[in-house]
Amino acid sequence: MNGLIGIHHVTAITSSAEKNYDFFTNVLGMRLVKKTVNQDDIQTYHLFFADDKGNAGTDMTFFDFPGIPKGEHGTNEISKTSFRVPTNASLEYWLERFERLNVTHESIIERFGVRTLSFIDFDDQHYQLISDEHNTGVAAGTPWQAGPIPLEHAITGLGPIFIRTAHFDYMKEVLEKVFNFKEKAVSDFDHLFEVGEGGNGAQVIIEDNPLLPQARQGYGSVHHVAFRVENREVLEEWINHIQSYGLNTSGYVNRHFFESLYSQVAPQILFELATDGPGFMGDEPYETLGEKLSLPPFLEPKRTTIEKSVRPINTVRSNINYTKE
Repeated sequence: MNGLIGIHHVTAITSSAEKNYDFFTNVLGMRLVKKTVNQDDIQTYHLFFADDKGNAGTDMTFFDFPGIPKGEHGTNEISKTSFRVPTNASLEYWLERFERLNVTHESIIERFGVRTLSFIDFDDQHYQLISDEHNTGVAAGTPWQAGPIPLEHAITGLGPIFIRTAHFDYMKEVLEKVFNFKEKAVSDFDHLFEVGEGGNGAQVIIEDNPLLPQARQGYGSVHHVAFRVENREVLEEWINHIQSYGLNTSGYVNRHFFESLYSQVAPQILFELATDGPGFMGDEPYETLGEKLSLPPFLEPKRTTIEKSVRPINTVRSNINYTKE
């Protein structure tokens, strides 16, 4: 069976699509490649931030469910998302930038032999930057060419995904037996797993932590993580494979921008497998990507209703000349 390629995307929950757009665009310098709605809840925005062309393995996406309470961090959750930057010097650039822009952050540290910088956003969503200086394995993406970050330091894709669990032996078995990850290293209570070609773009770090209280999902928390598969044929293989282990799946789901299946592998830990294509370039020109409300074909007849149900958000950037600083 064809294996997983690496991380595809991470989807999280925000309290404010407007603040989220501002933070990812103007602070992190990631490109909004699609402004759409949750296909299962059309009153909810779904924003996709990625590299210059929305390549698989580079996008962080957000829902802004109306009225949802704040999440509570703890055990049994996808606890942190990483973003790749080119070099160790890039982390020094970002440290200075976070201090200048009053972004709450920690110090640069080394984790599993790689330098990282952790930070949080306005919702207490947890992230880290990770240096690609000595990285091998899954290739990085292309930084947003017209964004505010110097290209030699800009974010190029997703790095290791952190999962905190009170049931480490179970999660290890799921990762290794079902999804074909391999455990590569251990540091205190953290266990590093890789899949496919490995490297920063294909890693999951499991924290063995039965002591913290149960996490509660809400804004400021991660909804799910998705892993890459090549195409629909491979996706169908995985549907049968996962079901053979007794795990429930959604079956095939067409998300228009990619094709998917979902499996709740543990309470509050939802995995998705998603195809690399078709991608985000099919319905908008490169120059204005993400500036208009994009809808999949099955929602297009409801456009008038949807546009009335979601508040307008100005995401036009093609007329802005950002100063790289």
